[in-house]
Amino acid sequence: MIESNKTAREIFHEVMANPQRVPFGFGKKAILVNVDLQKSYTRTDLFKTAYETDPKQLEYVNELVRAFRALNWPIVWTNVAYMESGEDAGVWGTRTDTVDSLQNIKVGSERSELDDRLEIDLVRDSFMNKRMPSAFFETNLQSLMVWHQADTVIVTGGSTSGCVRATVVESLSRGYRTIVPIECVADKHESYHFANLTDMVLKYADVMNVQDILTWLQQQKQA
Repeated sequence: MIESNKTAREIFHEVMANPQRVPFGFGKKAILVNVDLQKSYTRTDLFKTAYETDPKQLEYVNELVRAFRALNWPIVWTNVAYMESGEDAGVWGTRTDTVDSLQNIKVGSERSELDDRLEIDLVRDSFMNKRMPSAFFETNLQSLMVWHQADTVIVTGGSTSGCVRATVVESLSRGYRTIVPIECVADKHESYHFANLTDMVLKYADVMNVQDILTWLQQQKQA
């Protein structure tokens, strides 16, 4: 094991400045998967469980949303929310039991609601209530990918070290090119955030600036 006194942020920027892997690259058609951009995780003014990394995160997500709408490509929003008993959280919901605990994000609660700042289309977009970390686990995301003949997954949301990472790993495991826009993911602590971005770019995904992704989407519109 290599030992280092560098911070996770420093290591991430070193890796990004000196690419060690050939990029997976974009495919022919992408799906935008916005992971758990719900108030329990985005509204730092309301909930202790919320966090912010880039203060413009949701603005950047909305830019991606507009670009996807222009192409008539699929957009997915996920949230976590559980039944009153919390039993559908399974063993994941057994470690703590406070008002802020995962299994106490109830269906229909304010904590489960997507952030009001997001540009959501209730008619055209897809909505998935997931109960475990990956957006693919026991949802219809896989069948949606097949229906739209999408080969690329662009993942935004939070947390970088949790549900974003889980979604990214499963996306790669299912054979999809996977892209993570740096400005569009967030976590509680910079160490978790940057360590997982580093791990993803070295193994599972292309980690890119959001502007590079927007440029590619614009090129698809002009093609």
